[in-house]
Amino acid sequence: MESLQNKVAFITGGTKGIGYGIALSLLKQGVHVAITSRSLASAQEAATRLNQESKTSAKALGLEADVRKLASQEAAVKQVVDTFGKLDVVIANAGLGHFGNIEELTSDQWHETIDTNLTGVFNSIKASIPALKETKGYYITISSLAGTNFFAGGSAYNASKFGVTGFTQAVMLDLRQYGIKVSTIMPGSVSTYFNGNEPDESDAWKIQIEDIGELVVDLLKMNPRTLPSKIEVRPSMTPNN
Repeated sequence: MESLQNKVAFITGGTKGIGYGIALSLLKQGVHVAITSRSLASAQEAATRLNQESKTSAKALGLEADVRKLASQEAAVKQVVDTFGKLDVVIANAGLGHFGNIEELTSDQWHETIDTNLTGVFNSIKASIPALKETKGYYITISSLAGTNFFAGGSAYNASKFGVTGFTQAVMLDLRQYGIKVSTIMPGSVSTYFNGNEPDESDAWKIQIEDIGELVVDLLKMNPRTLPSKIEVRPSMTPNN
């Protein structure tokens, strides 16, 4: 997939943060992009901003979809293929976090975290396998360094991201026989709105969303014979440096 012009990408949770940064980077490379949100208005508003910012002939499409529901993901993938004629890249990015001591973590918080962060990743690939077989495409999940490093108060989030990391590696082995490439990206601290953060100058030391976008572009442009299957990425410096 060395040339990205007129490729088609589907990004879950692409209205802000990492998903938005990836979408913008791909659009600038000539990739048509579909982004999802549980709110159609949010998805369409973000798609409009992406089209304005990218200044290319590639188009962004906003779709309503819920990663927690397989039927919703299947419908979204169908819309992408119906609109653009194919699907080359799937970025399973949608995620959330509930943090707190296990004694305080509620059953609802646990299930929302697992259903979104882990089952949502499963639903995204299940819905898109037939389309990716047709194009010998690429499936990329956004895990986290929390998918290999556990911490107090992170039981639900750690469980979901450890799961995403392991799931993606197993899927990579399942799907490479079809020429489908599979990778997981595991970022450390990223300047996003995650967990109520409001990005500002104090986040300058963190990974920026465009950095993850550039990483995705690099993966897609790599010679098909080579597969970086698990990529850890972290800030070069700490806030105290």
